[in-house]
Amino acid sequence: MREIENLKEAILKEYPRLDIDSEFEFKCHPGVACFNDCCGDVNIFLTPYDIIRLKNRLGITSEDFLKKHTLTPFDKNLPYPIVLLQMQENEKKSCPFVGETGCQVYEDRPWACRMYPLGLASPAEDNKQVDKEFYFLLKESVCKGFDSDRKITVSGWLKDQGIEDYNEMGEYFKDITLSKFFQDEKNLTPKKLEMFFTVCYNIDMFHKFLFESSFFDKFEIDDATKAKIKDDDVELLKFGYQWLRFALFGENTITVKGDVLQAKKTELDQQKKQS
Repeated sequence: MREIENLKEAILKEYPRLDIDSEFEFKCHPGVACFNDCCGDVNIFLTPYDIIRLKNRLGITSEDFLKKHTLTPFDKNLPYPIVLLQMQENEKKSCPFVGETGCQVYEDRPWACRMYPLGLASPAEDNKQVDKEFYFLLKESVCKGFDSDRKITVSGWLKDQGIEDYNEMGEYFKDITLSKFFQDEKNLTPKKLEMFFTVCYNIDMFHKFLFESSFFDKFEIDDATKAKIKDDDVELLKFGYQWLRFALFGENTITVKGDVLQAKKTELDQQKKQS
């Protein structure tokens, strides 16, 4: 992960900063000589929303998607699990979803693919060097899209690439990953790390956790919410983020049923008497 840290430092120090109204020249299409070349030998970090879109596009479960198409690198310095798209084992290390005619999952491609050639830096990446969020261009020599005379603003690019839904869901994820818990350099227990991974990346397993256990016997969840999260992966993920804030950080985002609290209090009182 050291190369990622080096890239962050370079971005913060050297890359020109763009705002939402900044203009740049770029156009990618099958006619450029490098078409598809950027879709290989690259680290694509998948967001929870990326995985929902891709696994539903492929018609498979989140667990099958994780097994077949992802890597979960281990780094003791990472406060929470991350997931990368697994490239093919060929010379180009090609993306598994790219064919001769281009991206085969284009309508559901990940956030990182939609953003390119734009990058986004936020204050959370380095509080000392960034006072507000900014965009920058990932201008690589191999990319011929920059030779285009097509001019577009940052806001125009984001709209053209369908970023809005991805960014909205990304804000929910940031509420978790940028929690004060992690900023204070606290560590999750193995059990809580597993819960984080399940909710964020294995959404179908989280669905089973809720609907095939005694979960709803213990927590005050109204019928309307149950109905929404039962058949809608996006609503389920939003609920999952509330659950993580409760289960990982102790925030009051989920309400425990009164009789469950009383039973737990009685159990603790008995344990005190016996000790």
